[in-house]
Amino acid sequence: MLCVVSCWHRVESLGALYLSAHTHLLPVVTAHAGRNSYTDGPPLGNEMRLNSFRFGCVLAILSLASISWIISIPSNEGSAAPDLQTLYRRLLAAEEQVGQMGRDFRSIVERLKNMSRAANAANATNSTQPSHNISTANSTETIGLQSKHAGPQMFLQPNIYLYLPHLRLHPDSLLPNVLLGQGRRGVSIVLGIPTVKREKQSYLISTLGSLFYSLTASQQQDLLVIVFVAETDSDYVASIAETIKTNFPKQVQSGLLEVVSPHQHYYPDFTLLRETFGDSKDRVKWRTKQNLDFSFLMLYAHDKGRFYVQLEDDVVAKAGYFNNMKTFATLNDSEQWLFLEFSQLGFIGKLFRTGDLPMITEFFLMFHKDKPVDWLLDHILWVKVCNPEKDAKHCTQQKALHKKGYKPSLFQHVGLHSSLPGKVQYLKDKDFGKQTLYQVHSNPAAEVSSSLKHYQQHSLERAYTGKDFFWALTPIKNDYILFNFSQPINITRYLFRNGNVETSADKFYNTTVEVLPSNASARDTRVAASPSYYRESDKGFIIIGAFVDGLAAGDIEESLQPISALRLLVHSDADVWALLSEILIQV
Repeated sequence: MLCVVSCWHRVESLGALYLSAHTHLLPVVTAHAGRNSYTDGPPLGNEMRLNSFRFGCVLAILSLASISWIISIPSNEGSAAPDLQTLYRRLLAAEEQVGQMGRDFRSIVERLKNMSRAANAANATNSTQPSHNISTANSTETIGLQSKHAGPQMFLQPNIYLYLPHLRLHPDSLLPNVLLGQGRRGVSIVLGIPTVKREKQSYLISTLGSLFYSLTASQQQDLLVIVFVAETDSDYVASIAETIKTNFPKQVQSGLLEVVSPHQHYYPDFTLLRETFGDSKDRVKWRTKQNLDFSFLMLYAHDKGRFYVQLEDDVVAKAGYFNNMKTFATLNDSEQWLFLEFSQLGFIGKLFRTGDLPMITEFFLMFHKDKPVDWLLDHILWVKVCNPEKDAKHCTQQKALHKKGYKPSLFQHVGLHSSLPGKVQYLKDKDFGKQTLYQVHSNPAAEVSSSLKHYQQHSLERAYTGKDFFWALTPIKNDYILFNFSQPINITRYLFRNGNVETSADKFYNTTVEVLPSNASARDTRVAASPSYYRESDKGFIIIGAFVDGLAAGDIEESLQPISALRLLVHSDADVWALLSEILIQV
């Protein structure tokens, strides 16, 4: 009798499971079925609704079949006890199976509820967009998180489309236009330089020349410089890329230098901006665009290296800047900081870990219409480290711990005319110090002369004696610089370096280094023995070298000694001035 009662209780449990399944399934399926599939969700939702309904039907059928099977067992009083025991074991197994199916079913119901909430939220957002934009990227991303006690829950995560909703209309508007580059990655430092069209003078080429001037071969392999031409005028962008390629062909070919620009639909309608903080509409547009420019550049660079440094297109770099930045950042990498400062001016010379760039850019995008970028950077620090229950002094102390400064500054602002039309700025970093513009050597006594006209006080005589650099107006064919020795001397080595960190583009092009041996017969014999290496010039001079990338250096063989004179000879008209920052004649 006890076995019969227990079996009957098991049958009641199976019936309760069926009723529970039916109760939970019906409202969910009904809620989903009541939505229009063309406007309320993607095809995947229809498929999941159908599968859930099928599962509920199968569960109900299995439950009814189990009950029918139990009821249909024949009654045999002679074998009642064994049959009831067998029935009881079967009911236990069936109850376990149905119990597991019930747990699985409740998990599916919870999923459907969460998907319904997410889909309704997405519909509420999409309803504000034109109907033809439904197929573009959603303004939210759904992330499933597994709860310990409840089923999977769906959370909505904002992204760039919430801050720049106009991008929905152009799905490819976030694709960068890479004009020059080799796809370099894995470097220690990435330098980001946004540049825009200026009404007055452009400083971009001199800025790049300053950055490349003092780099060693190994440093060039561990660095990436990205120029972001922040304009949508395709002709202007192409002209900047061509200018850069012409001036720095080796840097482009090696992958050291990249040039990118934004999509033509990246920027929003700036006429809709409201004026704040007393700024004019032009200034509000300028600072808003700058926020978007920095954000684009940071997002493009965030996976290309270990550290990212923000620069501007009108700065000069101190010699040795790369090694100083890398060493300082590496030594402090284990500490908690948001950025390192290698300049005291605005956003120039700010170094970030590339892993922090997505967070920083999201903050910039969130408030890109509200404040200038350097203010926003300070606000990030405030949010991260300042306690609103304590005073401003404590906040300042905490912020100082998360932005470490390096002295002396490694970058100096040189631009006079701002990228904001009509603005003239006299910004100078007092911690930059005095830049070394020439290298001093003790050269042998010589009479120096030149057909080149020097600029202001930067004469050849002052440069040769280590008092200044030589800066000459544009050279033309057959211009020369001559070092004439009163007595022939043995010269073991020579070196002539063009440009300096402030004027790196002023170089000698198509210019040879020539010597005049005092022994004419020895000269003729050496030229005859190596006609492919030594070539005769005029007036008895022999060509022994030439300028390559602003440098001419080499040794002079013993067979050509002693030397009566040394000459630099220009073989074609130049387009720029010429500057000698280092003259070495070693005896």
